[in-house]
Amino acid sequence: MKTSQITLAAALALLAFASLPAQAQQRTREAVEAEAIAAAHAKDQNVTRGSRGADPFTSTADPEAVYKQAVDTAHAPNQNVTRGSRGPDPFTSSRDPEQVYREAMATAAAPDQNVTSGSRVNSKVISTMQNPVLQSAQGK
Repeated sequence: MKTSQITLAAALALLAFASLPAQAQQRTREAVEAEAIAAAHAKDQNVTRGSRGADPFTSTADPEAVYKQAVDTAHAPNQNVTRGSRGPDPFTSSRDPEQVYREAMATAAAPDQNVTSGSRVNSKVISTMQNPVLQSAQGK
């Protein structure tokens, strides 16, 4: 008797479980149908957002603060000037001008100054010529 009661309870549970999806599906179908009808009657249903112009804008900033910032920016000195557009920046050398001049003269007078090590079939250039500026500096 216990086996038949367990079997009967299982059968009723199975029957109840099998009837649930049909009701749920029917309710879902009705909800989907209502949603489809509402979407079909909606304005601009096939238009992507922004394709008919910009969305309305609502500012969260204080208009007076924005105006004050705009006025301050407009009166700022050199507001639209990029660096160097009004001439070169002031230059301050950190080296001795005489030393720089001597190095520049020695480089300009070097006999092999335009020859690089790669310009002679990948060989290293060793100058055998004397630099006249360096010679005059040593002779003094």
